[in-house]
Amino acid sequence: MPRVTPAARRPAHSFLAAALGALTGAAAVAAPARADVGEVTVHPITTTAGTFPAGITAGPDGALWFAGSGTGRIGRVSTAGEVTDFPASGPDSLPLDITAGPDRALWFTEARANRIGRITTAGRLTRFPVPTPDGFPAGIAPGPDGALWFTEQNGNRIGRITTAGRITEYPVPTRDASVRSIAAGADGALWFTEAAGGRIGRIGVTGRITEFPLPRDAGFPDAIVAGPGGMWFTASGRDPVGRIDPSGRLTWFRPPEPDSGPAGVTRGPDGRVWYADQAGRIARIDPAGTITSFPVPGGADGVPFRVTAGPDGGVWFTELLGNAVGRVGVLPRRPRHGGGPVPLRTPGGRQPSSMGSAWMWSSAVWAPSGPSW
Repeated sequence: MPRVTPAARRPAHSFLAAALGALTGAAAVAAPARADVGEVTVHPITTTAGTFPAGITAGPDGALWFAGSGTGRIGRVSTAGEVTDFPASGPDSLPLDITAGPDRALWFTEARANRIGRITTAGRLTRFPVPTPDGFPAGIAPGPDGALWFTEQNGNRIGRITTAGRITEYPVPTRDASVRSIAAGADGALWFTEAAGGRIGRIGVTGRITEFPLPRDAGFPDAIVAGPGGMWFTASGRDPVGRIDPSGRLTWFRPPEPDSGPAGVTRGPDGRVWYADQAGRIARIDPAGTITSFPVPGGADGVPFRVTAGPDGGVWFTELLGNAVGRVGVLPRRPRHGGGPVPLRTPGGRQPSSMGSAWMWSSAVWAPSGPSW
């Protein structure tokens, strides 16, 4: 749920027109392959207009699954680009994030309906109400304990739900933190972003929470994933890609494009970190901090949003306003430095500090209290 960058910013009616203008039966659009990456292909969502696809994940059936935030549906796209979808709680339930569970089902958040959903690959749906009223569940991820963990953006809590549907909630120490994304780390804990709180949080499976403040100019942290050397996250500040190690040490990276707006982030099948750039690109960053960007067909108008490693060796992404799901072909890595790890760098001169005032995502897309279309 990131901000929209200046290059991606358009009037609200243009946003809706772009999303609603996808035509049933439209063909996939591809950009030519490059020497350092395969073909970039975009598959229009032909089942429902105005889907506003948000979270995306690889499913246990060899397909990709996504959350249709604009229609209250859960979508499935095969690696060949064939799209089907299933209704969630209702058209206004606002599914935001989705992940594969340990039970071979897909689990997702329904922010406005205040539920956690479970859907089998056959489309059978089960819903579990979040105990805190208006909790606004946003991010969700599998934990190392066999449960699913989720964030409550308005409830200011981290939730845990077993595959049987039992929910436990843990309050976040910082008030009104607007907790967003969550991901499991290599240290056996879950890590999450606090957009309004300006912090990265860590919660152990016993519920103990530790918070790490970010510098004031870091902006609003959004998505997070485990990667080489720690947890990687996106933010809205001057250096919008960060890494935090288990001790809380921060490293920052700046994309080469001045209009860059990193949003979703994942670890690709090549072991490197990839992120969706709302300015119309999918980008790759290696452990040394080198960033390479790949334009998507249609550019910024589609707003690349969330991203995941696919079962076919590609990196898949959603286009929030393009009503589409795309794929970047990932080429095998060529070993460097004898095939060993590449040394990591840490830019200096940045000290952690707390963040100040309240905020709102720009261009009427997302606000801490929920979406503002």
